[in-house]
Amino acid sequence: MSVPETVDAEALARWLRRFAEVVAANRELLTRLDAAIGDADHGANMDRGMAAVVTTLEADAPAGAGALLKQVGMTLVRTVGGASGPLYGTFFLRMATSAGDSGSLDAMGFAKALRAGLEGVVARGKAEAGDKTMFDALAPAVDALESSLARGAALRTALQMAASAAATGRDATVPMLARKGRASYLGERSVGHQDPGATSAALLIASAGTTIPEER
Repeated sequence: MSVPETVDAEALARWLRRFAEVVAANRELLTRLDAAIGDADHGANMDRGMAAVVTTLEADAPAGAGALLKQVGMTLVRTVGGASGPLYGTFFLRMATSAGDSGSLDAMGFAKALRAGLEGVVARGKAEAGDKTMFDALAPAVDALESSLARGAALRTALQMAASAAATGRDATVPMLARKGRASYLGERSVGHQDPGATSAALLIASAGTTIPEER
């Protein structure tokens, strides 16, 4: 009989450390993308925020999944500027609420938490599909994760499917006309540029696909 797959605080910390690494490695890309249609600060803001997350994890990482996600959300709200702080902060805080007092989550519980995070982003940013925002990468990723798990896929496989869907959603933002955020002020000039928020969101999901759960 197979052992149920779980996502505990250690797995979440592994995911977030990896996300911090890829954000740092892609800081200039995120900045360049944001310079075209935004304030040119998405790379710096996300790098600063994720560095702060790693610092708090190293100093005092909570033992439970819900508590760790709450700590991450609060850290991002405090340290990330622009629209990204409230959006990413809300994402993790809603994940924390979904996780509750759980020490760990099963595969479907983790998917449910990601869905709650996505709903938090929608509530905060009022974005819909096609608005050229992080929603365009996150929503298809969560959909793909849930459908893959429902078909019986292992969590690692389902997350990799989610990462692929996020990348497709990210790429689909290029021809879109921005309807939310600073990019929307550009009107037709926003067309032809990849959305920086969708790009960082795709990095977030890709990081989960390589770290959760730990390969044995």
